Amino acid sequence: MTVALAAVAVFLGAGLQSSTGFGFALVSAPILFALLGPQEAVSAGALLGIELSLLTLATERRMPRVLHRDAFALVAWSLPGLALGVLALRELPDRVLSAIVAVTVLAALALRLRGRTAARAAAPPHERAAGLIAARRWSTAAAGVSSGALSTATSLSGPPLVLHLLARGVSPRQMRDTLAAVFVALAVLSVAALLIAGTFVVASGLLILLGACLAGQVLGRRGFAWLGDGHHENAVLAVLALAATVALVSSVL
Repeated sequence: MTVALAAVAVFLGAGLQSSTGFGFALVSAPILFALLGPQEAVSAGALLGIELSLLTLATERRMPRVLHRDAFALVAWSLPGLALGVLALRELPDRVLSAIVAVTVLAALALRLRGRTAARAAAPPHERAAGLIAARRWSTAAAGVSSGALSTATSLSGPPLVLHLLARGVSPRQMRDTLAAVFVALAVLSVAALLIAGTFVVASGLLILLGACLAGQVLGRRGFAWLGDGHHENAVLAVLALAATVALVSSVL
């Protein structure tokens, strides 16, 4: 029963990420944490993340539209965060980790919504150019470090990356593919960090979970096509709000 419930969570999470570009861990991580425990859940999340992102980049019969410079910078900045996340996973209670996720996502979501409001009354482009360049630099660093820390501590690496790319104004396809590229790198680095720290544990029923991930990714491709450009950001922000709610509930139960 435990493996079956975990497989359902993985299937739904994979479908959501395939549709919006992220969201796998938002759905699956809380359930995997509850069913398998933190170390097995994070270890399984990393392996499943590798599979899911590779399916997005390599099996859809198209040329991926990865923003290589952004992806490289985000992965580079994630390295110190990965070490912090391993330490947090080993030392902090489960409820504290869930609370950290909730606060992080809520704060980031509030900043994004504030940014959308400000954009409607923004100054002319020539007055904003210097500020945008500076903001992009700190945004990349903050997104990379926090994503790396969340990756190894909770497997929820997506929200900081998503908000950074939304602020950059990238297209849905660019976001989906760039996130997939970053997720592959983060997951591989997370597995290495977990192995070094001695916290990597192979989850029960891993092959079943891998199959559920494949099925969800294939189904989610239709969802991405349906969302298109017009509804993609609203769907992404809704998933972020869901992530914060799930994490907040997990931290108090």
